[in-house]
Amino acid sequence: MEDKALFCVEKLKQQYPDAQCSLNYTDALQMLISTRLSAQCTDARVNRVTPALFLRFPDVEAFADADINEVEKYIHSCGLYKTKARDIVQMCKKIISDFGGSVPDNMQDLTSLPGVGRKTANLVMGDIYGKPAVVVDTHFIRITGRLGFHNTKDPLKIEKIMLKLLPSDESNAFCHRIVIHGRLVCTARSPKCSECCLKSVCDYSKTIN
Repeated sequence: MEDKALFCVEKLKQQYPDAQCSLNYTDALQMLISTRLSAQCTDARVNRVTPALFLRFPDVEAFADADINEVEKYIHSCGLYKTKARDIVQMCKKIISDFGGSVPDNMQDLTSLPGVGRKTANLVMGDIYGKPAVVVDTHFIRITGRLGFHNTKDPLKIEKIMLKLLPSDESNAFCHRIVIHGRLVCTARSPKCSECCLKSVCDYSKTIN
């Protein structure tokens, strides 16, 4: 199974050499907030909202002192804006009180922040701090399942399985490439198996041919 994982890593690297997070950010805090905003919202929408948001609230102190109602106005179009605004302000207060104003770099501390789950924590750990991380979203669950790496929908189980199989220095980029592949080729409905660079090792592809 490790050989299969390595094959997938290399094929996707060839297919999408410049894959990276589609959210726009300049530092750990901006990534953390952008990722929180992206829940049940497109990255494109988040990227339209955040420039004005980050201009108004340029650092963790500004967010911690912010009026939640004002934050709501900036992020209203992202959906679930009341919950997201509250989480953003509270997470910034906790970052200051518990972590000296710096976004933490490990799973335990990150997931102690309001509104931050393993998916968000892994994204920050991988993209910001360069640590081995597996970001399990719907694309990742679908595609790694079709490839035959697992037969579960449980994100934590999938994360642990793939973390063992993927090279530590490739795991984060692999997740970004999977997202692109899921949008362009291995779609939820009518996947383009004939065009897929992974079809030779894909369990799902073999069942339809």
